[in-house]
Amino acid sequence: MNGDAPLDSTRRPGMRQVAKEAGVSPTTVSNVLNSPELVAEETRRRVHAAMERIGYLPDNAARRLRGLPSPLVGAVTLDIAGPFFTEVCRGVEDRLLQDGCMLMTCSTDLQPGRERHYLQELEKQRVRGVLITPVEDDLGPLVALAGRGVPVVLLDHRSDGRLCSVSIDNRWGGEQVAAHLIALGHRRIALLGAAIEVQQTAERHAGVRRAFVKAGLDPDQGVLEVRVPSPDITVTAAAALEDVLGAADPPTAIVCLNDTAALGVIGGLRERGIAVPGEMSVVGYDDVAFAAQLAPPLTTVWQPKRELGRVAAELLLDESRPGHRHQKLVYRPRLVVRDSTAPPRR
Repeated sequence: MNGDAPLDSTRRPGMRQVAKEAGVSPTTVSNVLNSPELVAEETRRRVHAAMERIGYLPDNAARRLRGLPSPLVGAVTLDIAGPFFTEVCRGVEDRLLQDGCMLMTCSTDLQPGRERHYLQELEKQRVRGVLITPVEDDLGPLVALAGRGVPVVLLDHRSDGRLCSVSIDNRWGGEQVAAHLIALGHRRIALLGAAIEVQQTAERHAGVRRAFVKAGLDPDQGVLEVRVPSPDITVTAAAALEDVLGAADPPTAIVCLNDTAALGVIGGLRERGIAVPGEMSVVGYDDVAFAAQLAPPLTTVWQPKRELGRVAAELLLDESRPGHRHQKLVYRPRLVVRDSTAPPRR
């Protein structure tokens, strides 16, 4: 047979073809796939470009048989449809891509059963690791998962030291919101929280109450807590206004669990002819892209969303490196004052 005959187009190209296309050795291609930290960034880009041109796809089953790590990373979040987690996961993707990894996202909707199901399925897939915002505070099952060889990093949730974590100082965030409203003259505020309270919202509420105490006010008298069901938070937050406005001592400000809820609240107040902030101040949380575009622009709490995801991914990738030590990183949020808050009319 002619030695110059074309390759069989039905065969998948291998690492030798990638090496030839990229002008590197097969060993370099292998390092790009399995130990990218050993290869210069420009060389990694050239190899990945060659893979794309010739249609090379690593065989994940073969990688597992050789004891090599999977390129798949699972992210188990409370709700991937929410703008906060969308931005966080973009940060995760940006970092994973540098090491040739891919993100698989799952939403628990605050349901522990869904969380357990996704963790079991991700473990079956032998993923490189799992980033998770847990529904419950008991970290035992996640520690056990890590003990079975699936690295786990807590995302937007504090660790007790047994796992790596990247989180936000939510007590500080809640305290800053309440201190701002108290300084404006508000003495009665509503706190909208999820039906199932997770660590983040519980800490924000604790921060709000701490601000009242520091101001010499009774939080039991000044804070009205209202639960909001998770599905379609924009609609359910608007519906929660019935409990807020129907209270015996109605508040003059509403603090929402996130900016999406604030969007629903502002819309619901407008439908009732209640002016924001003239008759009711509204505060969001997260400072997502649309917060500054609302009418009025939303006072909210900025969180480093993409950075949170990027650093969580970095910690996960570092789990397999020699000398890794668990880290507990905490970021401080920042109050962003816009036009949705003002002194109370009464």
